[in-house]
Amino acid sequence: MTSSPPSARAKRASDASNAESAAGAPSRAKRGSVSSQDALDFSSPLDVVCGVDEAGRGPLAGPVVAAAVILDPKRRIRGLDDSKALSAKKREELYEKIVERSLSYCVASASVEEIDRLNILHATMLAMKRAVEGLALTPTLARIDGNRCPQLSVRSEAVIGGDALVPAISAASILAKVTRDRMLLELHAQFPVYGFDAHAGYGTPQHLAALTEHGPCEHHRRSFAPVRVAFERLGVKVTLPGGGRVAAVELRKDAFGEDAFGEVGEGPLS
Repeated sequence: MTSSPPSARAKRASDASNAESAAGAPSRAKRGSVSSQDALDFSSPLDVVCGVDEAGRGPLAGPVVAAAVILDPKRRIRGLDDSKALSAKKREELYEKIVERSLSYCVASASVEEIDRLNILHATMLAMKRAVEGLALTPTLARIDGNRCPQLSVRSEAVIGGDALVPAISAASILAKVTRDRMLLELHAQFPVYGFDAHAGYGTPQHLAALTEHGPCEHHRRSFAPVRVAFERLGVKVTLPGGGRVAAVELRKDAFGEDAFGEVGEGPLS
């Protein structure tokens, strides 16, 4: 994590926010694909905005990773986009620029154990909360990719498709994706039979075949249906902490046209 001391701009943003609250200033509702925790005007140029995104909701193995980024308007980063639309080489290049030029950033995660205990949605919200709270510079507004926000101590705004629309969210998407891919490369070194270096834990045919042949490892998510099925083939009954629920997944095409399992919902363990 890196950061810089709070700037005068951040202080002005905080003062302006407090003054608006005290005066009971009216707010404007955002239109389009944006939702918010409260009915405040999110368009203030004085806001210190962090973008937040995650990587790894759909895979069958590994943690879910989230990042929060506050970009420096004086140090523009060209080429920011949804991480899934970028090549691995381009993501790595942009990762270094984001780390170098951002006012502050933080990358956090929720473990496989937390995913199995809380479910993948709540674990994702936890990772996002950790990322925002880990910033050295406190934002006045967090813009979250997707249709819902974690519970934060600062104002938050959900932006559907924000990883392709909001530069700070794009930057967070890239940090989260690169960090998680690096984690899965480390797992591959420990468990090469699963091919984590090729699919980053997603439910590709290669991964499913390895699950069938070798069974799951400690880094597989027991709350995901294909992993549960693989355990049952070995005669192991899956019991999740706290009466957790198994996530249902379906075979889809990923961003690169490859077959991959993606989360579609949850059902009770039976």
